Amino acid sequence: MTTEARTPPVVIRAAFVSVLGAVVLVVVGAVVGGSDAAAGAAVGGVLAVGVLAFGAFAVDAVSRLMPTAALLFAMLTYTFQVVVMALVFVALNESGLLDDALDSMWVGIAIIAGVFVWMTVQIVLATTARIPAFEPRPAAPAEGGAR
Repeated sequence: MTTEARTPPVVIRAAFVSVLGAVVLVVVGAVVGGSDAAAGAAVGGVLAVGVLAFGAFAVDAVSRLMPTAALLFAMLTYTFQVVVMALVFVALNESGLLDDALDSMWVGIAIIAGVFVWMTVQIVLATTARIPAFEPRPAAPAEGGAR
């Protein structure tokens, strides 16, 4: 199995564990703070997982097409993810949804928890993956009749 075939499962596993963490936060928010807290945790969890998954798949696509540009694109994607999350949070604040229908503290908690869970899963999977340091050269095809 090559490293190309391993990247999407890593992203899917990170997303799955982050969604589970968001579900736990929604339940805790519902018990502790009511429906506004649960809704805030749900919005924060969806925002974190959605933005991080989009960025991970974009970086994976660029690293497959242009490996030399992968690091630059990864850094730009990280910056873009931070900006998108901040803009969505500001848009929610300006729309009046925060503190009316959503608890802003639980939105923030869910975003922070989602990002930390995502990072932890990706770090654990990346450090435990068996990725060869080099790939063997393909054998030259034998010419017809040559020994």
